[in-house]
Amino acid sequence: MLDDYIKNTKEEMIQKLQELIQIPSVYAESKNPLMPFGENANKALEYILDLGNKLGFRTKNIDGYCGYIEFGEGEEMLGIIGHLDVVPSGDNWTYPPFSATIFDNKIYGRGAIDDKGPVIASLYAMKYVLDNCKVNKRVRLILGLNEENDWKCIHYYKAHEESPTIGFSPDADFPCIYAEKSILTPYFSMDYSTNSPITIQEIDCNHNAINVVPKICSTILKIDSSIMMEHFIKNIKQILDKYDFDIDIYKLNDEEVKLTSHGIGAHSAHPDLGVNAISRLIVVLDALFKSYDCSIELFDFFTKYIHTEYDGKSLDMNDKDESGTLTLNVGNIRLENNILKIGLNLRIPIHTSIENIEKRFLDCLSDYKNITYKKVDSKPALYIPKDNYLVKTLCDIYNEEANSYLEPIAIGGATYARAFDNCVSFGANLPGQKDMCHQTDEFISIDNLLFACKVYAKAICELGK
Repeated sequence: MLDDYIKNTKEEMIQKLQELIQIPSVYAESKNPLMPFGENANKALEYILDLGNKLGFRTKNIDGYCGYIEFGEGEEMLGIIGHLDVVPSGDNWTYPPFSATIFDNKIYGRGAIDDKGPVIASLYAMKYVLDNCKVNKRVRLILGLNEENDWKCIHYYKAHEESPTIGFSPDADFPCIYAEKSILTPYFSMDYSTNSPITIQEIDCNHNAINVVPKICSTILKIDSSIMMEHFIKNIKQILDKYDFDIDIYKLNDEEVKLTSHGIGAHSAHPDLGVNAISRLIVVLDALFKSYDCSIELFDFFTKYIHTEYDGKSLDMNDKDESGTLTLNVGNIRLENNILKIGLNLRIPIHTSIENIEKRFLDCLSDYKNITYKKVDSKPALYIPKDNYLVKTLCDIYNEEANSYLEPIAIGGATYARAFDNCVSFGANLPGQKDMCHQTDEFISIDNLLFACKVYAKAICELGK
């Protein structure tokens, strides 16, 4: 019966996912209190709530911050927690990022796997259960609009609505996630009022999200009359020869040069899959400024303690446990109102405290009098034992359907599962599949979409008993 349902609703699921992807729901500043995350995020919420109504569910828009789609009765609630916002698309896509183009049995588009595809799979799984199974709990699909930024949506939900008794977030990997690393997002800043012969006029990292490995970053440098332009460019080239980074040099005029650093984008939970354009540009700038005896403290700190690939001292952050190693992404650099800032995003193993990492930063900063440290966000780790009922049940459901014997896993990503008690992340990335979350040419295969719907339907039936 479930196989027939999947077959009969396949084209409808594909169409609805395409329509949802075509809404470019990237966070935007908004003064409209009913659209706190921007017009497009609100359009995505209204679209999915309208679809939920048409499928026969109860729905609610929670003041534009989030919403839910629900069916069933009972004191207990099974929550399925997803999000509709997406990271910026970036450049160099094979197909337009919000076209939802289908090619080679894949649906391409920003949000296809993170998290619009899994949301659609969950919604149609709920529809199957509504029409074919008896459950003794309310089943609620909770939909956030600010997951890729600072989670204001889910904080608002928790302040105004009931939390699930048990649940999962379809925003990670199969077979099941039992642990998620803690997250720390700090900024390091300093006053940049200088009379040096070289000055930074502007820095542009293309509005890169802090949780994305930046693929491009540029800066414009101005030199005074004491430096000859041809010697300045020659010096830059000699530095680039040492590091072999992909950085372009553009002479803008007799006083200004633009440097553009190129990298490879990736999710900051997996920085090893990318190449960091910001980090490489900072290393080159540090060497360049030092060659003219006008060192910038923030860059010196960075090359000594953060970027360790080339002669760095490192922060001694070789932390590792069952959840993996500590990872660090340089996600942002800004020059605003003469304040120079660098933003990091760290994924910390579950048995290492956030406070421990902060102390190491502060210890290293003791030698730098002009650098300020500020924590702008942190999220504690999620850990539920592998033999927990929820973890075992979801893992068994996946393994039965996939004919596998996989164990639950730990990840560096952050999902809404950590916002609630008795909740874990569950799919929809398949084991061994390249993680396209936050990547150029993000996609979900149609087979993956249908498989996830089937697994989620079985999970809702089982957990809803």
